[in-house]
Amino acid sequence: MQQPPTNTPKIDDFADRDPSDDVDLVMEMGAPPPAPPATLAPQPTPGVPTPHVPARLEALVATATAYANAASSENTRHAYAKDWRHFTAWCRREGFDPLPPSSQVIGLYIGACASGTASGTAAGDPKRGVPRLSVATIERRLSGLGWNFTQRGAPMDRSDRHIATVLAGIRRKHATPPRQKEAVLGDDIKAMVNTLGHDLRGLRDRAILLLGFAGGLRRSEIVGLDVVRDDDSDGHGWIEIFPNQGVLVTLRGKTGWREVEVGRGASDQTCPVAALESWIRFGRIARGPLFRRIFKDNKTVDVERLSDKHVARLVKRTALAAGVRSDLPEGERELLFSGHSLRAGLASSADIEERYVQKQLGHASAEMTRKYQRRRDRFRTNLTKASGL
Repeated sequence: MQQPPTNTPKIDDFADRDPSDDVDLVMEMGAPPPAPPATLAPQPTPGVPTPHVPARLEALVATATAYANAASSENTRHAYAKDWRHFTAWCRREGFDPLPPSSQVIGLYIGACASGTASGTAAGDPKRGVPRLSVATIERRLSGLGWNFTQRGAPMDRSDRHIATVLAGIRRKHATPPRQKEAVLGDDIKAMVNTLGHDLRGLRDRAILLLGFAGGLRRSEIVGLDVVRDDDSDGHGWIEIFPNQGVLVTLRGKTGWREVEVGRGASDQTCPVAALESWIRFGRIARGPLFRRIFKDNKTVDVERLSDKHVARLVKRTALAAGVRSDLPEGERELLFSGHSLRAGLASSADIEERYVQKQLGHASAEMTRKYQRRRDRFRTNLTKASGL
């Protein structure tokens, strides 16, 4: 685990250029040159001689490769690999070469994704029951393709008119308002933890819910915590408990390192710090991952880190068991809750100045924080009356 830097660089969002004239989708495909390997370590390529690496540099190559892999999270690399498999499979079916990157081919590909034909056996021949991809998913796929092309030494020009114009048309025709997960509020969390037992698994899950809610943490941040600082850990942060005060959570997030203070609650039954202390004590966790798997005997704690999917399933299961949003049909309720419900719940529940909520969530702008505040008073500031009307 690296030392937290003092200055965290900001990454500007990608801004699409204005679309140009009509898209010419006539392809003239040529045979691609051999692609360089995706990693720094030399990999054999058919028809290309493998460069010889002196023995004295092998350890250095391995070290550089490890740092290159650490540049992105495991979940990100998994998603990008899935994007690449989907694109190359589509290229094989349609008779295109995935390399070098062709803006015309990529334009056809995202058009197929938007129309639901990307999984078909041929152009215009979609499989039945295959839905078209959302605009957000298509943009994520483009980001994955851009990363993969760059790793292979052939960057993709996303601003090329064959891509940008098609994407602009997809946004115009298929863009829909985002669907936000339901925020679980303070009373909801109390009811949710009351559905848990007091065995080892219940102690762990109670600590997950309360810490995730009070800290406004993402599910990956929750399971990525270590019980103490360990610079050699694969985790994303650690905790430090201050007796009679609270717990300091140090996180390595998307934009760098940040600290989250979680104070003690008014009651031990719903206090995130007390729940953490009980889990650590009875789970006998001295170092390593904070939240871990528990064997079927419900008495033995594993050494492996818990999957972030467990947080999503836990929130959904306890919210349904507690009767949160019981006014809705069961089928709709199952789609409302996820791990993000904890993060949105804190933003919507905390009756405090917005800037403190923004700091807790680690948002760069107040506008982003407001997107998480599901039940805020949107008309607290009335410009109509302020203007004299």
